[in-house]
Amino acid sequence: MSDRFQVSAVIPASAKRIYDAWLDGREHSAMTGGKATASAKAGSRFTAWDEYIEGRTLQLKPPRRIVQSWRTTEFPKDAPDSRLEVRLSPAKGGTRVTLVHSEVPDGQSDSYKQGWRDYYFEPMQAYFAKYGASGRRKTRR
Repeated sequence: MSDRFQVSAVIPASAKRIYDAWLDGREHSAMTGGKATASAKAGSRFTAWDEYIEGRTLQLKPPRRIVQSWRTTEFPKDAPDSRLEVRLSPAKGGTRVTLVHSEVPDGQSDSYKQGWRDYYFEPMQAYFAKYGASGRRKTRR
């Protein structure tokens, strides 16, 4: 048996900007605060949070959808990878990022649900509010 859940937040950036950052190791690291590797190629391996998270990018639909296999070091050794779908849609104030996380090992969903908020959405909101669509620090006028 496995769990499925969905979390979302509005991030102050365009879908393209978020999509590109998610799939670029350097910028993924910058927007979350944890070391990451990534590539914008289907089939490529990725890591996040100093290899606490790892998986493969399975499907890409720029700039609206990313599907990845996903697991952490907390998964039982014999557990299959979970599936993460990143959906990006226009919203007032930026882009709604919806994460549909399925096939999560029993009993781990609550922890990951909170983790997405604490380690992705909150730092992403701060990062994109600071750097915006250009990737450069916003200056006051």
